[in-house]
Amino acid sequence: MNTIHSVSAFHRLLSLPEPKHPLVSVINLSESIFLEDEVWKGFVNRFYCVALKRESKGKVRYGQQHYDYDKGVLSFTAPNQVQYLDLDSIECGAGYLLIFHEDFILRHTLAQTISGYGFFSYAVNEALHLSEDEETNLIEILHKIDKECQHIDQHTQEIILSQIDLLLNYSNRFYERQFITRKNGNQQLLARFEKFLNDYFDQEQSAEKGLLTVHLIAEAMNLSPNYLSDLLRIQTGQNTQQHIHEKLISKAKEKLSATELSVSEIAYSLGFEHAQSFSTLFKKKTRMAPLEFRAGFRFN
Repeated sequence: MNTIHSVSAFHRLLSLPEPKHPLVSVINLSESIFLEDEVWKGFVNRFYCVALKRESKGKVRYGQQHYDYDKGVLSFTAPNQVQYLDLDSIECGAGYLLIFHEDFILRHTLAQTISGYGFFSYAVNEALHLSEDEETNLIEILHKIDKECQHIDQHTQEIILSQIDLLLNYSNRFYERQFITRKNGNQQLLARFEKFLNDYFDQEQSAEKGLLTVHLIAEAMNLSPNYLSDLLRIQTGQNTQQHIHEKLISKAKEKLSATELSVSEIAYSLGFEHAQSFSTLFKKKTRMAPLEFRAGFRFN
C-alpha cells in the first residue's frame, strides 16, 4: 500500500507547485492535473481532506464504498484511510480541496475535538449537498485559509486552525440541515432501520449471530456507522446504540413477563455471552434487576 506522507508530495501528484505552507494547503481543482502514478491504485495519506467539488467526475473508492463524483458535494476523509482512484475516469472539474496534515493540529484543542466530527468517518456516498449560500460561506473560509498560508508567522497556525474549526462547525450545521430537509428519504431509512431491528429480534437471530451491534446494522443498511447514528440522533433524539438498548430491554421485559425462561436463558437468547452483562444493562436501564422486574410484574 502506498503512503502519501506530505502535503508537498500530494501537490506533486496533482501537478501543482510546492505549497506555501508545509502542513496545510487549499488546492484549486481547476488548476490540478492528476499524474499517472501507481499510487492511485491504492493509497493512504497522513492528512485530513475536505473536498468541495463541482462538476467533478471520477470513480473513487474510500473505505468499502464507491462513489461517482458527478455533482457538487462536500466530502471529508481522515488520515490513514485506504483510497483508490480510477484515473481513466477522473476529471478534476471545479472546486477546492483543503488538506491539513495530522501534525498540524497537534497541541491544539482541535486534536481532541476533531474525532467528534462524525462526517470524517462517513462513506463517500453520504457526502453533504450544499445550498448556494452554504457553498459561498464555506468558500469564503477556504479563501481566508489560503490567504493566510501565503505568509507564515507566529500567528499563522492559530488563525488557520480557527478557520478550520469554523468550517467544520458550519459543516456540522449543514449536515443537520440535510438530515432534516431530506425527510422522505430519511423516513424510508428509519422504516428500514425499524424493520431490521424487529426482524433481528422477532426471528431470534441474536441467538445465532450474537449481540446486535451498530456496525452490523450499518453494514446491512449500506451506511457508515457514524452516518446512521447521526441521522437517528437528529431524527429521533437517540443514536443507534441507544435504539439497540431500547429494543433489547423491550424484548427482555417480554420474556421476563411472559415466559419461564431463566435470566441466563433470556440473556443468551438476546445475544449476550454472559448473563451478568445482560443483568447489568437491564438494571442500568430500568433501575431493577431482571428478577425484581419479573417479581414486580407478577405481583401486579
